[in-house]
Parts: sequence; C-alpha cells; structure tokens
Amino acid sequence: MATKDYSKYFVAPDLKQAKRRGKEETQVLQFEPIPEDMRQIGRDKRYLLMTYGCQMNVHDSENIAGMLEQMGYTATDREQEADVILLNTCAVRENAEDKVFGTIGRLKQLKLENPELILGVCGCMSQEEAVVHRLLQSYPYVDLIFGTHNIHRLPHLLKNALYSKEMVVEVWSKEGDVVENMPKVRSDGLRAWVNIMYGCDKFCTYCIVPYTRGKERSRRPEDVLREIRELARQGYQEVTLLGQNVNAYGKDFKDINYLFADLMDDVRKIGIPRVRFTTSHPRDFDDHLIEVLAKRGNLVEHIHLPVQSGSSEILKRMARKYTREQYLELVRKIKQAIPDVSLTTDIIVGFPGETEEQFAETLSLVKEVEYDSAYTFIYSPREGTPAAKMEDDIPMEVKKERLLRLNEVVNEIARRKNEAFRGQVVEVLVEGESKKNAEVLSGRTRTNKLVNFRGPKELIGKMVSVQITEPQTWTLNGVWLKESSVRVGV
Repeated sequence: MATKDYSKYFVAPDLKQAKRRGKEETQVLQFEPIPEDMRQIGRDKRYLLMTYGCQMNVHDSENIAGMLEQMGYTATDREQEADVILLNTCAVRENAEDKVFGTIGRLKQLKLENPELILGVCGCMSQEEAVVHRLLQSYPYVDLIFGTHNIHRLPHLLKNALYSKEMVVEVWSKEGDVVENMPKVRSDGLRAWVNIMYGCDKFCTYCIVPYTRGKERSRRPEDVLREIRELARQGYQEVTLLGQNVNAYGKDFKDINYLFADLMDDVRKIGIPRVRFTTSHPRDFDDHLIEVLAKRGNLVEHIHLPVQSGSSEILKRMARKYTREQYLELVRKIKQAIPDVSLTTDIIVGFPGETEEQFAETLSLVKEVEYDSAYTFIYSPREGTPAAKMEDDIPMEVKKERLLRLNEVVNEIARRKNEAFRGQVVEVLVEGESKKNAEVLSGRTRTNKLVNFRGPKELIGKMVSVQITEPQTWTLNGVWLKESSVRVGV
C-alpha cells in the first residue's frame, strides 16, 4: 500500500504547547448542528467504536457515536461490517498503548480487503507527539487522527477523510474549551456519565493526562444541573459525575464562588436515585465536601480516593502534594462522617527509587485504611513526563513480586469485608445479565459492590432487595427477596 501524502490536512500535537497553562479564559462553545450535506453521508453505512481507558473515554465515545448517528451511520460490533472504525485510545500506561498498536496492525488486512474503510485513531494517544509520528511512519493506512480537544470537529474531519486521498491529522495542543450540547448515544437508559469538568493541572510526575487533556476547566453549573434534570426526567437511575480531577470543580470560575461541594449539594436535590463521582484527588477533598456527602440521600457511600503510594517520600517524588499523614487524616475525617463508607484507590508499585522500606509503608497504609478494593499497577514510564527521566533502578522481577504481595493484602481485606455482608439484605440496581452466566442477573449496591443473583429479566433496570448468601473476594452472591421492600444503605 502506497504511503499517503498527509501535508494538506496535518496539525500535529506539540508537547511543550500542551504543557502550557496561560491565563487565557476558557470559552464555552455550543456544538454546531451537523451541516445538511453531511447528515446522510453515513446512510446505509456502519461504524465501530473501540474504546480503551477511563470513564472519560467512554463518555467521549458516547459523543462520537452521537455525531456519527446524526450523520446517518448505524452501530455494529463486527469489524467486517464496518465502514468506519475509530479507536478511542488511552495513554496512561504502556500496555494500553501496546494493545492499540496491536489492533491497528491487525486491522491492516481488513483495510487491504476494503480500501474504502475509514480507519481512525483518536483520544489521549493521539495527543502524544511520539504516537503520531509512529502512526505516520509505520501505519500509513490509517486515514484519520484527531485528539481530545476537537472531538466536536469529527463531522468535518470525517468528511475530509472520505473525500480526500490524504491522511487527515488534526490534533490541537491548546489549553482547551468547553463544548456544550454535543449529541450523545448512551449505552443504556439506566446509568449515565455526566462530564462536569475537563483536564488536570496537578502534573504528577508520572502522569501524561495533563498533557493529553489540557488545563482544568469546569462546565457552568446551570449546564450540568440542566443535563442531570433531563436525565432524571428520562428515568435514569444512576449518574456518575466525571472529571480527571473531579473535586477541583469550580476552582477556575472567576465570577462565582461555586465549588464541587456546592454542585453535589444541588445534585442531591434532583430526583436521580443514585449519584456517584470519579476521580477525586486527595488534595482537593475538603471538609465542605465531606459534610455534603454525609447528608447521603442519593449521594452514595462510595469514594474512589487514589493514594498511589503510602510513602511520603515517594509521594513527594510523584508531586502528589500531600503526605501519608495528611492522606490518613482525610480518611479519618471521611470515616467519622460516613462510618459505612466504601473506599477504593489506585496504587503504583515500583516507582523509580522506591525502596523496600517505602513499599512496606504502602502495605501498612493499605492495612490501616482497609480499602474495599484497589486498582494496582506496576509503574509505567510515559515519554515527556518528569518521571520518565528518573533512573528506573528497580528490576522488573522485584516490581512483580511487590505487586503480588500488595494484591495479596488487598484481596485478603476485600474478602474479609465482603464476608461481613453474609446474611445481610442489600439494595441492588439491576444492570443486566451476568457476563459469566446469562441465567444470572447482576447489579451493584450503593457502595459499588457487584451482586449476582437469579431472577426474571424484568428486574433489569430496577432496584431490588437481595440477601447475601455467598460472599466472594470481588463479588457477592445472593437470593432475590421477591416480596421484600427493604432498602438499606449499602
């Protein structure tokens, strides 16, 4: 396959520009309706979206799907049927990028068989200079590359890709704006993601997200509340408020004093049965937020609070801007206000320079906090971040051994905490059939525990009472109480 000339439609990412944090005001833009000449481009055609990474990427894919369907496309999950395949990518860890490149390589044969297929790459990986250069050099059959700041430009970019014989590359490295009223295709009518802010200004030394997602910028509260009220009107049972650093919401407002706790207090008054949020940063978790969360109601008792390390020295090298002691004090305040809270976290092992003693501090913190679950990872260097320049002096076998020991502690605590639910009746929002057994239904408690039980399919989308009979490490198995109206806060 001949290499394309991509000079005409070429705006590449710039890492230095992406790192800038100027005083330029964030603009709130309104999504422009799909032009008439593009509304039938996808008629009788199909699209396939492959989404990698965090909930933010899932939400971005909902917007992408919304635009594609307004252009006439219909969704498919079969590669052979697709006329457009878009990979919405994640850049947080190296193995996530490796999966994407592996998929792009595999799709080459499909592209050879069907030259009219539009193959595109978007999301966080597209915001990295090295990734775009690699795509240009090694994957010339990719037709379209765009990033996280210009998703709303997809109709125009796709039109260029369809009618041009050149590779279309448009990746903005600006600080970012807020685009309202983008079309969405949500996966079900039960749970919804609601973006309340974008970007991150924390610049943890290991993290590429501030470069790929831009500066922290909050949606106006009236726009967020209007969207949630509409979801309540449509009958959604659960809303998750999203942000790269969700509890920094409102700190960028110049004209009003309105922070995340204020937003949560207002959302609490809307008729959505359950409200969650992710992901929070310990540094921005203030007393007012704890006070609001303790009011409960539709604000669930589950908080994801990434710690990353239990060593103050490692936290300093990570630029997390809090100490072990400050984190534990925050946990104490949360547990005092919400005694039955479920805490989950993220932990990195093998950060450059981590000693055995510092790793032991992480183990002791996990035992002290007693997380219900934890996402644990071996440190993965990201090109362009400060940590990537640090000497990575820990052998991989040591990192793997530490991860194994950490997971043993996490699993033991999770199993013990789940065992406490034996015989209890919990309120479950039924999400659908179990992935492992179509005869079994599954759903989640307020504290995000996954519960499996047998019952009729008509229960999907409803709140039901389930008595726990067999607690497992990561799930709870139970029996549906047909006549019970018991509602408990777990």
